[in-house]
Amino acid sequence: MKIGFDSKKYLEEQSKYILERVNDYDKLYLEFGGKLLFDLHAKRVLPGFDENAKVKLLQKLKDKVEVVICLYSGDIERNKIRGDFGITYDLDTLRLIDDLRASGLDVNSVVITRYEDQPSTNLFINKLKRRDIKVYTHRATKGYPTDVDTIVSDEGYGKNPYIETTKPIVVVTGPGPGSGKLATCLSQLYHEYKRGNLAGYSKFETFPVWNVPLKHPLNIAYEAATVDLKDSNMIDSFHVDAYGDIAVNYNRDIESFPLLKRIIEKITKAESVFKSPTDMGVNRIKFGIIDDEVIKEASKQEIIRRYFKTACEYKKGYCEIDSLERSKLIMEELGLKEEDRKVVRPSREKSIKLRELSENNEIRPAMAIQLHDGSIHTGKTSEVMDAAAAAILNAVKHLANISDEIHLISPVILDPIRSLKTDTLGGHNSSLNCEEILIALSICAATNPMAQVAMEKLQYLKNCQAHSTAMLSLNDEQIFRQLGIDVTSDPEFATESLYYNS
Repeated sequence: MKIGFDSKKYLEEQSKYILERVNDYDKLYLEFGGKLLFDLHAKRVLPGFDENAKVKLLQKLKDKVEVVICLYSGDIERNKIRGDFGITYDLDTLRLIDDLRASGLDVNSVVITRYEDQPSTNLFINKLKRRDIKVYTHRATKGYPTDVDTIVSDEGYGKNPYIETTKPIVVVTGPGPGSGKLATCLSQLYHEYKRGNLAGYSKFETFPVWNVPLKHPLNIAYEAATVDLKDSNMIDSFHVDAYGDIAVNYNRDIESFPLLKRIIEKITKAESVFKSPTDMGVNRIKFGIIDDEVIKEASKQEIIRRYFKTACEYKKGYCEIDSLERSKLIMEELGLKEEDRKVVRPSREKSIKLRELSENNEIRPAMAIQLHDGSIHTGKTSEVMDAAAAAILNAVKHLANISDEIHLISPVILDPIRSLKTDTLGGHNSSLNCEEILIALSICAATNPMAQVAMEKLQYLKNCQAHSTAMLSLNDEQIFRQLGIDVTSDPEFATESLYYNS
């Protein structure tokens, strides 16, 4: 993989810049946008970016940092899912706490925002409290967004409980957008100033990159990733007016800046030091870019991946048609086609051949995986295994220099597993999925040296590309995530079944 980003250089520049901002205050509330851990979007569009760079940054500052995690109660109630991990936001909050603690960072508390005494939210709060995690609840702010006098009063932010913190940098983060991070920061500022403390606010938002051109594929890839939020990048007119310099921001930040500026000035009783929404940011991503052409190509590929993801979500009923149409427009803006993703055409050609060979012209799903050497390997759905499992086996065979004709897994192993699925457990599909095939491969590895070699090659699938002509089952999606394979799918179901669709 070609590298376009220097993570070490970025970390040095970023930590230095945050410390400079901290020096202006007794306490800095730092709103972290995007993913604090496992920022896979940044990793894909910035080849060389460490997906855990933000946590490593905080580890460099850990003596000065504590973390507050915000979670919107509505996301708990509707079981909102984090797409790149396939888990709900409440579970992602638990994962985030575990991972931050494992990194040696101090998790202060969890704040449930816009709380309305919902039953599922109360269950989650009880779960946290019984594990000795501090929980605060913030209700919707009275007067927001227009009545600044009420917002900045004991009836507004003053209604929220004060979060007791002890360190000079308080990182406020959440599992996703709309978690209430900004409102929590402003509420804390209100309480700090009532206590006579000099506190400040800054925002650490990775994308869009403010000092990269507006129409750069890197910034357009951010729009592709947020079509459901209807985010669009814009020139920060406030920054242009104040400094005469071009800066890129996104619509929500620019639209809310006048109100945010008024609120901060009302809290601090002084003119805001921020002349633009870009001023509020501390992002230094641009300084880690070492090969712009690599970044452009990686960003274009991410835009195509996001298009396929949105198309599949629309097919499943998870998003509206305007999100899909917006995603198509972004593709057209850069002149991109589905086939510009190299694994798309081979998978579709394989599926067409299988259909032509079938007795009743039925659709047969297929998958293609591109390895780091550029070779592409396909797999088909059969009575024994699904296309994703077959493609993985064929890919590791190539890596291990094992002939296609050789069976890595004996039917003696496969047949009892298939019988267990259907005859004993009452399953409707005897084809084995990725997890079942990999377990079978590991069993064979105990006595078959070739299977053992193939097992050892699985690690080399990390960061490879794959495409399926049918949407994957949840199990197969999870296995591909764990293997680190970037997979996309055509928006087609694997079968006609409404429930037994695996």
